[in-house]
Amino acid sequence: MSAPAASLTPTASVEIPPQLVRCAAVLGAGTMGSRIAAHLANAGIPVLLLDLVSEGADSQNSAAKSRLAIGALEMLAKSKPAAFYDASFVSRITPGNFDDDLPKLAECDWVIEAVAENLAIKHALLARVAPHLAPHALLTTNTSGLPISRISEILSSGTKKKFFGTHFFNPPRYMRLLEIIPTPQTNPALVAAFAAFADRILGKQTVYANDTPNFIANRVGVAVMSTAAALMLEQELTIEEVDALTGPAIGWPRTGTFRLADMVGIDVLAHVAANFPQGAGSDSNGSGLAQVVQELVRRGWLGDKAGQGFYKKSRAKDGSEERFALDLKTLEYRPLAKASISALDMAKSAATVGERLRLLLANDPAKDKAARFLWPLLSTLWNFAADRIGEAANDAPSIDAAMRAGFNWELGPFEMWDTAGVKETVARMKALNLPVNPAAEELLRSENTRWYASDGPQCFNPVTARWEPIPVQPGHARVADFRRTHGIVRGNSGCSLVDLGDGIGCIELHSLKNALGTDVTGFIGSVLSADSDAVRDFSGFVISGDREHFSVGANLMQLLLAAQEGEWDELGGAIRAFQRMTSAIKFCPRPVVAAPFGMTLGGGAEICLHAARRQPHAETYIGLVEAGVGLIPAGGGTKEMLLRSMDTAAALVPPDPKEPPARFAQSAELQAALKRSLETIAMAKVSTSAADARSLNLFALSDRITLNRERLLLDAKAQVQAIAEAGYAAPIPRTQIAAPGLGALSTLETGIYLMGEAGYASEHDQKVARWAAYILSGGRITAGTLVSEQYLLDLELEAFLSLCGERKTQERIAFTLKTGKPLRN
Repeated sequence: MSAPAASLTPTASVEIPPQLVRCAAVLGAGTMGSRIAAHLANAGIPVLLLDLVSEGADSQNSAAKSRLAIGALEMLAKSKPAAFYDASFVSRITPGNFDDDLPKLAECDWVIEAVAENLAIKHALLARVAPHLAPHALLTTNTSGLPISRISEILSSGTKKKFFGTHFFNPPRYMRLLEIIPTPQTNPALVAAFAAFADRILGKQTVYANDTPNFIANRVGVAVMSTAAALMLEQELTIEEVDALTGPAIGWPRTGTFRLADMVGIDVLAHVAANFPQGAGSDSNGSGLAQVVQELVRRGWLGDKAGQGFYKKSRAKDGSEERFALDLKTLEYRPLAKASISALDMAKSAATVGERLRLLLANDPAKDKAARFLWPLLSTLWNFAADRIGEAANDAPSIDAAMRAGFNWELGPFEMWDTAGVKETVARMKALNLPVNPAAEELLRSENTRWYASDGPQCFNPVTARWEPIPVQPGHARVADFRRTHGIVRGNSGCSLVDLGDGIGCIELHSLKNALGTDVTGFIGSVLSADSDAVRDFSGFVISGDREHFSVGANLMQLLLAAQEGEWDELGGAIRAFQRMTSAIKFCPRPVVAAPFGMTLGGGAEICLHAARRQPHAETYIGLVEAGVGLIPAGGGTKEMLLRSMDTAAALVPPDPKEPPARFAQSAELQAALKRSLETIAMAKVSTSAADARSLNLFALSDRITLNRERLLLDAKAQVQAIAEAGYAAPIPRTQIAAPGLGALSTLETGIYLMGEAGYASEHDQKVARWAAYILSGGRITAGTLVSEQYLLDLELEAFLSLCGERKTQERIAFTLKTGKPLRN
């Protein structure tokens, strides 16, 4: 039985209207509850955060009685990583307590219970809460594994219809997964509307899980961790070696197994492990880990929050940091040792996780340490995941989605199995005397060798022994989807022009790490030039991509080689090409919307600054970071920061057309705005979120933010369409810019000098900052002198070439290429 042909149309389905949530309440201000509240605040939802009355509190002092919730907010403000997109969002949360504030629940559309993982405690609280709920309000429980049906036992039949499980992963801002666990009594329409809300408003990857212990992601993830620990003890490996073997080499996070346990909390891991059903084959290899975990909990070695767990950090007598790893046999710490596994070193050269996986599994387990560990680990994972179909989840795609979003795996178990080759791995598993799940045998008997159909969104379900369509989530799409269905108009090794349909084109960045070399600058410049075929054929453009990051900036290797060889004409030509690219973006006759995500650095930020509008993902970390390698933004970035400073000042105090230009150029408002722009450039500031980028003047308040990464492309497309349909007129290059001039430059240079005197800036830092100040001031000219955008671009080029000739700049670039970090010299 082969898979029938199918096609993918990313925009074909009809979206379900999301649940209306105007106000929410979180019951329980512990680590999880408070961070859920923070993420709701990130989404713009006012939140009531309640907890127990503080012990011994004055009954007449409401603040004292709500001290637990207030203290949780204070901790959130200091948490690392940051819980809020913007620190001011804490004002959207109102703290309170269970004794005084339960009547306020009547104003809430959604109430989330997130108290201790104890059935009796949850029952007692829900009994108090139920009478105060609004008739339309949803009531959900955040539990990592307790049975939802047991939690709902004390609720009335009417409340049960609006009750279900919502399992967030910690920290909720960063972890995309939200498992939704309905009961047989839950109203399916309410669950669907809530899932649409969580997807669109909270930015979550929603996965429906069945009401089984630990649901999907924790069930699979902890079982894998248990297997890894058992194999480590059996094969006498170190925890560093296991973390290396269960990290990026196979498409899993750098945290591996034991570093992840420390981050999550070993007490949390112990609780999740305790929920596994006994005798159900859930954890055949977990007894060794369970005993170790119980002992660590007994000792209080709970991971990062306790300062030690499987790993430990401490300070030596000289103040330097020392790192240690736990020996699981002796439960004593020893100095951290870097894992040295030759197969992993060889696999690093592979471009994709699929290639790395096949390379590692091709080795002989009898001779190779990596293969000896990975074959039993992955075969156990694949067998265990296959057993969960029809139990914890209804299908394989749900399990894959849960592991990608909940544990940040690049591929889910079944996607990994397909990549490694189901037929080939099953044969090898048999040869190694490893068990093979009957579901895999059923798949192969159906004359197929993949779980997922290669020609469309379908997956084999061993429960029904049939190919079943994978629902396409409305509003979700990646550029790859349109490459398959609409094709590539043109492209090169660095980027491509892809037809998104409806008259919108997408310039997809796809070079290594999305670095911006001459292939990218030349391509974008030609596509967006006023007389290009693309401008004639499309009504607007999106600039985005499918990689982990939007762009890490310019290709530093090309810059370094040219600078070291004194190829100044070549360097100047490259900068001019970059400037032509950003000018083409800004002055394109069609609207261009940049849709950045992840790291958006240097030249990537300059692309965004020149777009007609930006549609960033919430987790966009943008910055003009050139100062970190001893340079200044020369692709129009410094020029745009001057123009933004002037626009910001003009919005506060509009210039009087009757006054001479020098009056505005010397205004206090402009001086303050220039100071902030200089700090952004000279200190290489990077935003902690898209919302934070607004405070750096890198994004505008009019730039809409998308919380769900899977929605980013179509959100950006919709924005381009709206701009085009409203009648877009491209801006005209500015030629009457009243330069801030010598007065502003003197003020900025004084600040730079004081930073150096205070020890905050090295001599080279000051040199870079002075060049940035020089451009922001329009050069050493009289205040109010009228200059053009091209004049400012010429200043950028002058500064860039001068700094490229500096030995310390070249040292910084070389250091960054080697380490990925800036050098302060």
